[in-house]
Amino acid sequence: MQSRKLAMALGISLLAAVPAFSWAQSKTVHPGTTEEDIRFKGAPVPIKPEQVQDVTTPKAPAVTPEEFNRAKQIYFERCAGCHGVLRKGATGKPLTPDITLPKGTDYLKVFIAYGSPAGMPNWQTSGELTEKDVDLMARYLQHEPPQPPEFGLKEMKDSWKVMVPPAQRPKKKMNKLNLNNLFSVTLRDDGKIALIDGDSKQIISTIETGYAVHISRMSASGRYLFVIGRDAKIDMIDLWMEKPAVVAEIKVGLEARSVETSKYKGYEDKYAIAGTYWPPQFVIMNGDTLEPLKIVATRGMTVDTQEYHPEPRVAAIVASHHKPEFVVNVKETGKVMMVNYSDLKNLKVTEIDAARFLHDGGWESTQRYVMIAANNSNKIAVIDTVDSKLTALVDVGKVPHPGRGANFRHPKFGPVWATSHLGDETISLIGTDPKGHKQHAWKVVQTLKGQGGGSLFIKTHPKSKNLYVDTTLNPEAAISQSIAVYDINALDKGYQVLPIAEWSGLGDGAKRIVQPEYNRAGDEVWFSVWSAKDKQSAIVVIDDKTRKLKAVIKDPKLITPTGKFNVWNTQHDVY
Repeated sequence: MQSRKLAMALGISLLAAVPAFSWAQSKTVHPGTTEEDIRFKGAPVPIKPEQVQDVTTPKAPAVTPEEFNRAKQIYFERCAGCHGVLRKGATGKPLTPDITLPKGTDYLKVFIAYGSPAGMPNWQTSGELTEKDVDLMARYLQHEPPQPPEFGLKEMKDSWKVMVPPAQRPKKKMNKLNLNNLFSVTLRDDGKIALIDGDSKQIISTIETGYAVHISRMSASGRYLFVIGRDAKIDMIDLWMEKPAVVAEIKVGLEARSVETSKYKGYEDKYAIAGTYWPPQFVIMNGDTLEPLKIVATRGMTVDTQEYHPEPRVAAIVASHHKPEFVVNVKETGKVMMVNYSDLKNLKVTEIDAARFLHDGGWESTQRYVMIAANNSNKIAVIDTVDSKLTALVDVGKVPHPGRGANFRHPKFGPVWATSHLGDETISLIGTDPKGHKQHAWKVVQTLKGQGGGSLFIKTHPKSKNLYVDTTLNPEAAISQSIAVYDINALDKGYQVLPIAEWSGLGDGAKRIVQPEYNRAGDEVWFSVWSAKDKQSAIVVIDDKTRKLKAVIKDPKLITPTGKFNVWNTQHDVY
């Protein structure tokens, strides 16, 4: 009873410290942060509790073995995305015993239950965790963090399988599929991808993959499709086979987000690379078998405080067109690693200091500069892949999340690259032409107002005059279930709202609209209508010129469709 009174008193003082506008104006019960941000950061880590060993601390409150398993599960599902697997801090603060033990159980219970102005969710008062769970987590956090196992060459080779060796694969394309207009569609919670013919809108097949495929990437030749799940499993699919199928697979860690292949002239299809969240490293593999060849750790010093970080996650990787290099974004240290793959025995890595929390990004229109979102730093890092240098750090809106971004020619400012944001409703347009429009280069030349925060992807096409912005994680159904589209030649007129979820004709479900993706011709835009695993989902196709409904793809096999990747556009970095 005494501890409950203390917790309540501390909670009241916490709430009093929160500025009035946080409660009056915010559309979320999480103090000091938006629900969109929490939805994004709170994604579960696919590490299983049994994969890590319990570590007890003598001075910490007692936790039974059963409670340890429950606490590890809660932590990996709710907390690791922000605080890191090792609790050393990522976008959230460190939660190691040197910090938590002096605070004590009652103090920790308050922060877990009520949240904080800095963005800690109010897990108990929001109903996400019970009072019993909150008490458990307060005790658990005072013990040493259990560390997942490392994942090295032995573990990778143990998981590595080549189902069809290169010598037994077709010498030419054996099917009649129009590969240039084929779509690889993530079926997130079904552990599969769907291959959909962009011409007929028919599902060709669904293929078993890893859990929650994050991205699909194409080999330089356009023959091999690589997909990587959040569980760090890579599947390599041969699109030349009579029926496209997985020809090789490997698991490169316990959690991952990125895969890419070599694209520099003379090295096409020679290598593949994958970066992992755990362990913090990347691996270079044989490009036609996925045999692991070279593993490189990313643990090191941060760019700002120059302190050692034990868990710098590899977020995104881009293949350079100018050198035999991969551009590797390391999230927690804020470094971009230019990895030269011309000599793996004498690997040359150039480290470029950018800004912390590097996430996703893509090329500007000339494909010389890579535009990378440092999401929690609210910046875009501009990397020159010819000179291997940082060109600029551009301040943008709150938590940029561009996907690959969107390139188009602005009627006033010339070539620009655009990003939307998770944390606010803005769209930032950055000038990208240092020769023809030097005065506008690497500056935000215009800020558009969108429907709201919670945007994951922004998209246009070289043949289009439209710019599409989703708001997938927005808490308002009317916003998350629609898309905003701008006329590139009349941006000041604002956006038109397209009711994509309504057009899908689906029944109950979240029906969140995610990731606009163009077809090969650039005259159609595809949208995923994403509902829960037990609800019907769909893909809506609209005519880009008229902005009218063109087709709805409904099929029982379309379970939780999210990312869609057109083979031609992905192969040639068209966005």
